[in-house]
Amino acid sequence: MKKNISVIIQARLGSTRMPKKVLLPFYKDKTILDIIIDKINRIQVPVFVATTTNPQDDLIETFCRERHVCCFRGSETDVLSRFIECAKGNQITGAIRICSDNPFLDEESLQQLIGYASDSSCDYISYDVAGTPSIKTHFGFWSEYVTLSAMESVARLTQEKLYHEHVTNYIYTHPDLFSIQWLLVPQEIAVRNDIRLTIDTEADFQNASRLYTEMIGQGCRMNAESVLAYLDQHPEYKASMIVEINKNQK
Repeated sequence: MKKNISVIIQARLGSTRMPKKVLLPFYKDKTILDIIIDKINRIQVPVFVATTTNPQDDLIETFCRERHVCCFRGSETDVLSRFIECAKGNQITGAIRICSDNPFLDEESLQQLIGYASDSSCDYISYDVAGTPSIKTHFGFWSEYVTLSAMESVARLTQEKLYHEHVTNYIYTHPDLFSIQWLLVPQEIAVRNDIRLTIDTEADFQNASRLYTEMIGQGCRMNAESVLAYLDQHPEYKASMIVEINKNQK
């Protein structure tokens, strides 16, 4: 069967630490969601935003409609079912799952992941960061690929809240049940414990927004290697990151 691979962005406004973070101006008038969608559009792969049926997420649906982006609305608490229903409703057999709070998503790695997924029969493909799945790190550079059939298997195998809230956790913690491929992150990046570019808090947002604006203004490349090199030359950004890493262990 021919694969239908699409990107599904997980987005909601109900963050208790920083509500509406993905719709706030992050770089000039662009939001984090704008930045992520722009990257996906450059790769020319279909993109869907999966949000919740909570009325507060009407704003995300409006955002998508204004930008002609497909929006799917599903369960607020059962994120797994939201992804399954989004995929089934749009004939998606393999989903690239992206969290909406990662403005530094590495476009080159995303394209690489899509290439691997297109040629693979694996249930799950993602990046290995020194033995840790990239989704559980603070970097915010990488995404993950999962098949619809694997997600449906999880839904049948367990009703545990953890696995329905964190869509892929059951898959990568049960390698005996699923076929998994890990793409290795360069060792010089993987060993870093002083980088946080995923956005959970106001401090994260302000620090990352300043960094992004400064790097764009200087015409810097925005891949993982270039961002880390820039941060090593500007340790003031890392100081804030280390504080937030220690406060927000994954």
